[in-house]
Amino acid sequence: MKKSIISLLVLLLSVQLIAQNDNQQGLKREVTLYNPYKPSLPDVVKKSYLPDMTDSAGLKPSFSYHVKTSPFMPAYSINPVKPAAMLPDPLPKLYKSYVNLGLGTYITPLAEISITNLRSKKGAIGFYAKHLSTNGKVELENKKKVFAGYMDNDASLYGKKFLKGSILSGSVDFMQKTRYAYGYDTTFTDYNPSKKDTRLNYLDAGANIGLASTRIDSSVFAYDFRAGYDFFSSGRDYYQHNINFEGWMAKKWNGFYAGASVGLHSYKPSDSVSAISKYIFVISPFLTKSTKEWNLKLGLMALIDKGYISDAVFHIYPDVSFGFSIIPEFLGFFADMSGRLEDNSARNAIAANPFILPGKDLYSIKNTSYALAVRAGLRGSTGIEGSYSLSASYSVVNDFLMFTNYVVTDSTATIRRGQYFKPVTDDANILSLHGDISGKLAANLGFEAAGNYYKYTMNSLAYPWNMPSWYACLKFKYNLREKIIAGAGLNALGKRTLGITRYDKLNPLVDNSYTVSMPATLSFNLSAEYRYTRILSFWVKLNNISFSKYYEWAYFPTQRFIFMAGFTYSL
Repeated sequence: MKKSIISLLVLLLSVQLIAQNDNQQGLKREVTLYNPYKPSLPDVVKKSYLPDMTDSAGLKPSFSYHVKTSPFMPAYSINPVKPAAMLPDPLPKLYKSYVNLGLGTYITPLAEISITNLRSKKGAIGFYAKHLSTNGKVELENKKKVFAGYMDNDASLYGKKFLKGSILSGSVDFMQKTRYAYGYDTTFTDYNPSKKDTRLNYLDAGANIGLASTRIDSSVFAYDFRAGYDFFSSGRDYYQHNINFEGWMAKKWNGFYAGASVGLHSYKPSDSVSAISKYIFVISPFLTKSTKEWNLKLGLMALIDKGYISDAVFHIYPDVSFGFSIIPEFLGFFADMSGRLEDNSARNAIAANPFILPGKDLYSIKNTSYALAVRAGLRGSTGIEGSYSLSASYSVVNDFLMFTNYVVTDSTATIRRGQYFKPVTDDANILSLHGDISGKLAANLGFEAAGNYYKYTMNSLAYPWNMPSWYACLKFKYNLREKIIAGAGLNALGKRTLGITRYDKLNPLVDNSYTVSMPATLSFNLSAEYRYTRILSFWVKLNNISFSKYYEWAYFPTQRFIFMAGFTYSL
């Protein structure tokens, strides 16, 4: 079979070749090509033979259900709801009495006691007494040691009665001071006074009564009235009686807070001082308005001042102030223009200088009038739990009070050796710069700092006697969980010029007065308290640990290093 197929193919091929040769010999053809040959494949749509996954048959479930419900009835009871109440913080426990006892160098005993009732809605009553004295000696310029002790006794019995909308208060007070004029001009080599010769005794006793409103609503009439009597004595023949009255009242009126204060101080001296009385009468109306951003006060003070040896003088002082907030709580501006009268009564004078020449000079000191005082500054919060203040002031002062040592030569009188002082007054213009700041450096450590600069322009005197040119202080306080409380302080006082008045009986027209310059001084103080329990604590104080030599007055050196220790106990 294969041979037959092969033979057939060979025969067909031979026939084809013969026919082709015949055509080539008999036919002649031409072919013209206009475009080159470009082979191409036509687009073909490929058919998909994948199966279709769409289910044409659907299944719809069908079901039904039935719920049978029954009510649930829980048992309940009704309790009344108590109204909400704002409760105050728990009040600390009070103790009826307080005792403080201590002892220090220079044989310095300290005793202090306070007795009061506990909290009461009806009133309060209490008693307070304090004793402080020293018995040491100091060295004068001639290397001689003299007794420089002193004694202070204070006592007060006081009480308050709470009425509806007001408080009735009163007190009986007692004060005793003893000083020794230990300093003197050491050029007097024959002068050797005893303690009795230089002792100065002062006694003050009095009582007062007052009635004040307690309502804080500014639309309600507010008032505060006080009256009192005081007796002061510096010796058997030198004393004075004082009757005083002070009142204050105010009420909101047409958006302003309007009010006025009135006061009267009348002094009746002994015949050894003066045969006439003296008094001070003052009335001061005011009008104020304040918001969170600013405050304003408009007022004046009308005053009549009548002395023992001078005629009545009428004064009018401005009382104007203004302030506004620049940065709330942190920075504010304030300015005021005011005036005042300083009452240089005998009691106030010995608080400034207890060594005034015995006699009627103590009772005849002119009052100091601040005719005009202008002040402006900035103040606010430090942001570290403290505050700050910067201010400048300028004052025009009449009868500015100072003191000078009084020395009389060619005299056998023991009170003429410079150990006593004469009051001297002069008109002055005072420029003052002030700054203070406080805050916390850490959770347990706080600080306070303050400084003042003074520039005096005197009218008659060359210097403001015994007035420092500047003053500064810095204090630190450390509190460890109310268990240990410690403090440290630095006090600095600028240089001063002290005045000495020398009177020569043989040459009364010759002025032999002179001045003494005192340099700036520094003193360091330390204190510590250990609270063993809430009712018992122990304390210690170290004053002037730098042993700085300081003269309070000319010829009067002060005690140097002072150490005191003691304890407090509450019952």
